[in-house]
Amino acid sequence: MLKANGIRKSYGSLEILKGIDLEIRQSEIVSIVGSSGAGKTTLLQILGTLDKPDAGELTIDGTNPFKLSSSELSGFRNRSIGFIFQFHQLLPEFTALENVCLPALIGGQDMRTSQERAMKLLDKLNLHNRAGHRPSELSGGEQQRVAVCRALMNQPKVIFADEPSGNLDTANSEELHKLFFDLRDEFGQTFVIVTHNETLAGMADRKVVIRDGVIVA
Repeated sequence: MLKANGIRKSYGSLEILKGIDLEIRQSEIVSIVGSSGAGKTTLLQILGTLDKPDAGELTIDGTNPFKLSSSELSGFRNRSIGFIFQFHQLLPEFTALENVCLPALIGGQDMRTSQERAMKLLDKLNLHNRAGHRPSELSGGEQQRVAVCRALMNQPKVIFADEPSGNLDTANSEELHKLFFDLRDEFGQTFVIVTHNETLAGMADRKVVIRDGVIVA
């Protein structure tokens, strides 16, 4: 479903990624681990099309996103990719429901259809009664579950998560980790997760270890 070949990336004279080859299957949960500075987040940004490699090729569901025009890439990213970040990145002035609706509205879906799907997702994640609350009125665990709903909104091919439980306490981290596997089992969702959390990394179908810009395990 996702295939990366020979991915290289440098910033100035500093070579971050030194030829990454990685293949991820549909409905697979893959964790990416390594020490700080190993290149994990850079790789995730390239796989998620937020940054371009200096060399190498990426295909997601048969499409090379870096051969698309800027507008085509934006549309592809909106339809095919979901993101979950450590600090949820919810818009503070919007309610939970409005935050979840955003990807669908950006993709041209009408408000009524967007709200209906968003409410189904919020209900699925036990947030139905929090739909009208703004992020500041939600707990850390609730904020991150809203972010998961937003990532799922357009039924993407793959969800990329960067330290998704890094800002949560142990109980909420465990709940979030379990949620990823529940979503995979129910929806066939694919997850690629960068994490320092060894528990989460060990739960994944496969753990990819990066050291000094190359995959070592």
